[in-house]
Amino acid sequence: MATETVAKPRTSARVGVQKFGTFLSGMIMPNIGAFIAWGLITALFIEKGWIPVPALGGFGTNADGDPNGGIVGPMVTYLLPILIAYTGGRMVYDVRGGVVGAIATMGVIAGTDSPMFIGAMIMGPLGGWTMKKIDAIWDGKIRPGFEMLVNNFSAGIWGAALALGGFYGLSWVVQRFTEGAGAVVEFLVNNGLLPLTSIFIEPAKVLFLNNAINHGVLTPLGIQQSLEQGKSILFLLEANPGPGMGILLAYMFFGRGAARASAPGAAIIHFLGGIHEIYFPYVLMKPILILAAIGGGMTGIATLAITNSGLVAPAAPGSIIAVLAQTARDSYVGVILSVILATAVSFLIASVILRASKNKGEDDLSAATSRMEAMKGKKSSVSSALTGDRAGERAGAQGGAVLTRPVQTIVFACDAGMGSSAMGASVLRNKIKAAGFPDVKVTNSAIANLNDTYDVVVTHEDLTERAQPRTSSAVHYSVDNFMNSPKYDEIVELVKSSNSEEGTTAAPAEEARPAAAATTPAHGAHAAEPAAAVEGKGVLLRESVILNGTAADRDSAIDEAGKLLLDRGAVDVSYVHAMHEREESVSTYMGSFLAIPHGTNDAKEHINHSAVSIIRYPEGIDWGGKQVKFVVGVAGINNEHLHILSSIAKIFTNKAQVAQLEEATTVDEVLELFGKVNA
Repeated sequence: MATETVAKPRTSARVGVQKFGTFLSGMIMPNIGAFIAWGLITALFIEKGWIPVPALGGFGTNADGDPNGGIVGPMVTYLLPILIAYTGGRMVYDVRGGVVGAIATMGVIAGTDSPMFIGAMIMGPLGGWTMKKIDAIWDGKIRPGFEMLVNNFSAGIWGAALALGGFYGLSWVVQRFTEGAGAVVEFLVNNGLLPLTSIFIEPAKVLFLNNAINHGVLTPLGIQQSLEQGKSILFLLEANPGPGMGILLAYMFFGRGAARASAPGAAIIHFLGGIHEIYFPYVLMKPILILAAIGGGMTGIATLAITNSGLVAPAAPGSIIAVLAQTARDSYVGVILSVILATAVSFLIASVILRASKNKGEDDLSAATSRMEAMKGKKSSVSSALTGDRAGERAGAQGGAVLTRPVQTIVFACDAGMGSSAMGASVLRNKIKAAGFPDVKVTNSAIANLNDTYDVVVTHEDLTERAQPRTSSAVHYSVDNFMNSPKYDEIVELVKSSNSEEGTTAAPAEEARPAAAATTPAHGAHAAEPAAAVEGKGVLLRESVILNGTAADRDSAIDEAGKLLLDRGAVDVSYVHAMHEREESVSTYMGSFLAIPHGTNDAKEHINHSAVSIIRYPEGIDWGGKQVKFVVGVAGINNEHLHILSSIAKIFTNKAQVAQLEEATTVDEVLELFGKVNA
């Protein structure tokens, strides 16, 4: 793969925390629009709002003397929790899981008078997960014609059971938990301790737990507080743009080089666009600047507490525009003051640090990487790529992976898929268009929503480890700067080389194989040679044997073996993708230093004729914890693959023949040993 993953216990723990936090925030983030709608309606129409309307705000009585229900209460009691539950259930088990999770959540909603945000975040995923396990019990055992009956009734019965359980049991537990959490917040506020939360919140933000903290923890508690008091300070503990703005201003005045040049643009994106991730790399270049963020955060929270100010609903993204839009009617002075003072304190602390430092932030990636590793207490999985020269970085970026297709899709992935990824995608899109490749699609996505359909994946270096398992066949690039990373230029060069190479080789390929044009896959990089054109050549050819492979890991080796099959026209690109899919489900390591990557059963239609490729790795490569020296790519029409696998197995169960393969110095020696494959 493009960026090697270094398995470290501490790294795994951090990634585990990130995944859990991302899962929590993943239930809230897609529904932020609903939260904003509720916040705007609340701010405008409640009794203390800007335009009090009893019928909408839910206060007073109507002409018949009955209390007004309004839409503020039903939205927060029913709409928002059910949306959260449905999203959580769908994340676990698609639409079916979402439906069951929503049904289950109605139980906890009806079982208490408080909004069940925490209950929804429990029951939604629980409903999806349990439904998935139940379906697995009779998977493949339902008689034809009864599938719909079983599926509908099983979801209905289990959803009803969970709703009853939530009504009689979980609602009470969640109610007590919510009351306890509220009591903790009240204790911190009453004793002036709430500003101390910045000691934990600000470092966690830079470690990409910002969305998890804000929307996974603070938003549910803030909604509860907002219902009781008309506003909540909790919505601004993480979302205050002041601390990050102060750091960027300090770089504008006292930084140097690329850091100073890019700070003004980053400040605009951060403060007005609300993308807080933009300032994280500036902190990572000089981790002691986290003190400035903490100081600014504590100042902002203290100001809000002293002035008794808050927001009526979440501010997402954390733009000053969103903050002001959700500010309670009586809190504008306090909220604005909290942003200004947080910016000022952060700026002063960051300025002192930058002025006192010999290195004013010249964007020295080597030093920044070392300091980042020291701060996080772990070895960065991409440190070698960041600290090497340009050629080394390029090698680190592609890591021996063989690009078996022209670049058509590039995705910039981040934690939530709404902030830094959108900005990075915009920068990449403009660069690639300027290079003359407007048809290359550049998108952004949350890591949780990635799938293995992209050609290139770009992530922040601290998130690459999480993106790789979801996109194992893509080329990965890790960046440290969302604005002007040199890796963007490398990606443009990759697009030029892969896509231009396709254009320049198409004509000769068509001349050599005129019948191939009709079968060329639209998304492939090689024309597939029809089976008739290879009759009599055999399954294994000289050009499909490599004595010294260049791949450095399993996925790259699969690409390398797949490319040899592609070059012969034996398969199309989809088959190479299927080789990766097969490997993810069950390892093809066979023992005796051998792995035999091949496609799934569903990929048989992508085989044009039977073929085998053989690659030797004298030093060996890691294959899921096993050492592999021989990678044999297999593609078999009908049942021919059974004969091929049988012939290969006979060779590798003979230790003497394995030793001969290890010592072979010519392709002819290998062909002689594998002669039965062509029989």
